[in-house]
Amino acid sequence: MDISKYSIRDLLLTALKSEIEARDFYKSLAGPVENYFLKDRVLFLSAEEEKHRQAFEKMFQQQFPGQELVLPEKSPVPLPELKFEKETMPISEVFFVAMQAEKAAHDFYTAISGYFPSESEQHKLLMYIASMEMGHYHLLNLERENALRTEDFEVTLPMVHVGP
Repeated sequence: MDISKYSIRDLLLTALKSEIEARDFYKSLAGPVENYFLKDRVLFLSAEEEKHRQAFEKMFQQQFPGQELVLPEKSPVPLPELKFEKETMPISEVFFVAMQAEKAAHDFYTAISGYFPSESEQHKLLMYIASMEMGHYHLLNLERENALRTEDFEVTLPMVHVGP
């Protein structure tokens, strides 16, 4: 991912906006899910994204002390959007969209880390968050595989994945 034409300020604002959107996406996804275990995992992802948001907010304040943090209406750096294409979208497809966004976040944060010296706190934090995003990717992949097994039979059973 070539981010060389963006300022560190724009990159951090994009990271913040991305984490807020991911947090809200997972929270809204959890609402209609009836499977307790899946709901818990999706809410876990929402909470993780909130922690990332807090980390990026702190990083922004350290990099730009005294500057007001104002998120742009539209992300300055193009990243995949987390959204449902249609209300009846199978949960496996929703997970696939989320997986792509998590992978893009990993790549984006890895790229941003290059703006900081490799031994710096910022670089290490960005690489840690990038690795967490890949953990989210793998968790979503596991849930997607589970959903695909039940969607193939169009069966809805208690405690089995139910989509939004």
